[in-house]
Amino acid sequence: MEGSPDQILREREAARLLGVSHRTLQRWRCVGGGPSFVRCGLRAVGYRRGDLLAWIEARTHGSTSQYASPGR
Repeated sequence: MEGSPDQILREREAARLLGVSHRTLQRWRCVGGGPSFVRCGLRAVGYRRGDLLAWIEARTHGSTSQYASPGR
């Protein structure tokens, strides 16, 4: 998927890019932990492509030891 980092993706497009369901994105918005989102209206929500790619990059690891819990 090519596009400008400022391009706003709709919820289902963002979910496809992340490889999750749109319901997962909805849950993340409620409980936190997901990518930043943009409120585009009363019900409409969007995601900047650049924010999604940065969110993915921040969760990229080379091995499981890079994100293991302390004390293990």
